[in-house]
Amino acid sequence: MENVNINELSADEWDELKFPRPAEQDFDRVVERAISRRGFLGGLLVMGSAAAVFGAAGLKSSTALASQQTRFAFTPIAAQTDSTVHVPEGYSWKTLVSWGDPLFSDAPEFDPATGVPTAGSDRVFGENTDGMELFLIGDRQVLVVNSEYTNNKLNLAGNEEGVPASADEVLRLQQFQGVNVLEITEDADGWKVVVDSPYNRRIHHNTPMQISGPAAGHDLLKTEADPTGTTSLGTFNNCGSGKTPWGTYLTCEENFNGYFGATAEVSADEAVVAGYKRYGVNTKVEPGRYNYHGFDARFDVSKTPNEPHRAGYIVEIDPANADSTPVKRTALGRFKHENAACVVAADGRVVVYLGDDERGEFLYKWVSRDIYVPGGDTSTLLDDGVLHVAKFNDDQTGSWIALSEDNTGMSAAEIAIFTRTAASKVGATTMDRPEWVAVNPVSIEAYCCLTNNSRRGVKNEDGSIRTNAGGDAMTVNAVNPREENGYGQIVRWRPARSDHAANVFEWDLYVMAGNPTVHAEGPMAGSANINAGNLFNSPDGMVIDSTGLIWIQTDGDDSNEGDFAGHGNNQMLAGDPVTGEIHRFLTGPNGSEVTGLCWSADRRTMFVGIQHPGKGFPDADGLPRSSIVAVKRDDNAYVG
Repeated sequence: MENVNINELSADEWDELKFPRPAEQDFDRVVERAISRRGFLGGLLVMGSAAAVFGAAGLKSSTALASQQTRFAFTPIAAQTDSTVHVPEGYSWKTLVSWGDPLFSDAPEFDPATGVPTAGSDRVFGENTDGMELFLIGDRQVLVVNSEYTNNKLNLAGNEEGVPASADEVLRLQQFQGVNVLEITEDADGWKVVVDSPYNRRIHHNTPMQISGPAAGHDLLKTEADPTGTTSLGTFNNCGSGKTPWGTYLTCEENFNGYFGATAEVSADEAVVAGYKRYGVNTKVEPGRYNYHGFDARFDVSKTPNEPHRAGYIVEIDPANADSTPVKRTALGRFKHENAACVVAADGRVVVYLGDDERGEFLYKWVSRDIYVPGGDTSTLLDDGVLHVAKFNDDQTGSWIALSEDNTGMSAAEIAIFTRTAASKVGATTMDRPEWVAVNPVSIEAYCCLTNNSRRGVKNEDGSIRTNAGGDAMTVNAVNPREENGYGQIVRWRPARSDHAANVFEWDLYVMAGNPTVHAEGPMAGSANINAGNLFNSPDGMVIDSTGLIWIQTDGDDSNEGDFAGHGNNQMLAGDPVTGEIHRFLTGPNGSEVTGLCWSADRRTMFVGIQHPGKGFPDADGLPRSSIVAVKRDDNAYVG
């Protein structure tokens, strides 16, 4: 990866460039596993994959893929490769809001050629939309949307390199990212933003935050600006989202490591430097992707070595109170959070499922100590409890291992700050980039998108297997069964006793993406519910609606060539968890990721995020702009 433009690298490519993963020197076995479309997955997915765990006899005959009955209220659409959005016949879409649109009347006007100036860049809708949730506050509908990162060459007009060259440019990028809170309303012309609503708010890289949980006040979180270690500025690389039962928004800090760098040799102690390597914090003296550290000492680890320890958390935001201070919930762990899927367990405790989106990292679960009582005190529910990590067994059982002092030899604060290290210590299963987790509201089960892993099973020159940043080998296993996995899969688990707080579970694979038109047989063809009409790769976002349909959003290879021929642009599909059927519902413009999904209060509108589109979207002329689109049925019936 020599002579590459660092601003055009994905987060995974950036990590691989700066932190090539080490070999596992003592590894002496390689698990070879071939998955036939007629074997392990082929048989069980024809029966909705529940057959693998519960037995085919336990399923009604109506669950077979061959059934003529369908739950889908649309005709599937074909793959597309153009620069716009497509939805099924009988549905329509319109743009709700795009990067640079005003949230306040004093915001600068968006210039189609240059975008938005620094002054007022915190008064407009941010860049690169991702996770989002809708909240009904009284009779008002408030949308909360992440702005994950920036497209530097677009956002810094006239800067051909895309690397910030001044404090002004750094500030502009900082204010385009974070979280958007905006009231929306529908009239005869469709959905629109309520400019100057008292709920409207921009939360960005300089917004004051409170730090709570076991890491709060720890020496590793203390800085000269915050000697208490209990407050900080900013939330970073906000990817997926979550919604608590008590009506707050959870935003998830993912690839936070890319914002930090060094202007001089780093002299931090050995444990801190080891932590930098585990999380991919760059200590080389160079500009980096964002060059924040060149103009803002907070991001210079040679000057403020503890600042990276204050990022990588779940942040709780109250959308009903624009004056409230967001809270970083350190008890939910520090890693590259994708989203936070909340559910109330059988006994009333709060469970939050969490994925760490990096190759070979882990899947987590938080279980609160206290019970959720509607209308009661919720202040302890995300601070006091136990964080667990998943271990998947080849016999399709699994367990949640508590990250406790006894199991890890680490204090509660150390577990919160160096969660990846704690998970490695207890032998968690390395996963193929665990991204969005979704909990089925009509069945006691949960799903996780395992997006891809090009390093799974790859050997180094000495014959050893590639590892994650902690040295955990990425061998193939039952839940991650393919070497050099470029397609991805979705794993499903059912907790014991129908209780999400249970420590054991049974699992299967709902789908393995692939391409049977290129690979007629074998694991690259995908599972039996993949066919020429629903090809996709790299499942990323995922939401299960109130009827139990699974909505799958992709962020993968849209070249439409080679192994990915026929896949077209990134897309959103709907899946039936019972039959295993999957149908394509929406395609995004070329160059984009489809990410973020929620519904209006009456479920007659679906809001979908379009991130980093190519030229021509949403307007034929001018800069491409990430956007939220509103999808409706032409007869105004329920969507989904």
